Amino acid sequence: MAQSVAPAAVTGAPAIAPLSVKAVAPWALFFGVLLLTLLYFVGAEQGATSLLSGEAVHEWVHDGRHLLGFPCH
Repeated sequence: MAQSVAPAAVTGAPAIAPLSVKAVAPWALFFGVLLLTLLYFVGAEQGATSLLSGEAVHEWVHDGRHLLGFPCH
């Protein structure tokens, strides 16, 4: 026996409005920059490309660096 799907107006469920690119773009840009920053600190924050002096950042992300396959020694 086949079941029919009733439209949202009949069932009383709220209709889902589509998202526009203008609404999503700022969030996508924000999270993209955030992820690239995190990737930099995990993958490249040491040695010649270091933005911060000392070994503090290296020690904080050391295990994550190995987990993601970045060499550090």
